[in-house]
Amino acid sequence: METLVYVLLGIIVCVSLLLFWWFNSSADRRARQLLRAVLTHEQYRQLIQRGYIDIPSPSDPQRVYRVPQAHGRVHLIENERLQASLCLQPFDWVPDADFVVIHKLMIEADEETYLQKANRIVPLNASRITW
Repeated sequence: METLVYVLLGIIVCVSLLLFWWFNSSADRRARQLLRAVLTHEQYRQLIQRGYIDIPSPSDPQRVYRVPQAHGRVHLIENERLQASLCLQPFDWVPDADFVVIHKLMIEADEETYLQKANRIVPLNASRITW
């Protein structure tokens, strides 16, 4: 009887892992499709080649938001100098591609609210960006 319980638990764990993998794989695929539809050709190329995209500020021509390809802090750059790192995360897990889309759309739609919501980490000295 004890062996049967362990076998059933093993089956349940395996099925759970397969479902988890399938769900995440499906979510990643849909997220990548959305990302490709939302980004311009140039932004998509930059993301693939450099691992980030630069989103120009709608309100300040000297400001750029550097959004990483994977979860992480967004760099706020003004006049080619790092002014702050911004941390704004969704409550629940989302695929990396959705992370990029969320930041891009929030910045372009309502930059002021985006800046109000984000946690700001200011560097000790604003250095020139040379990446």
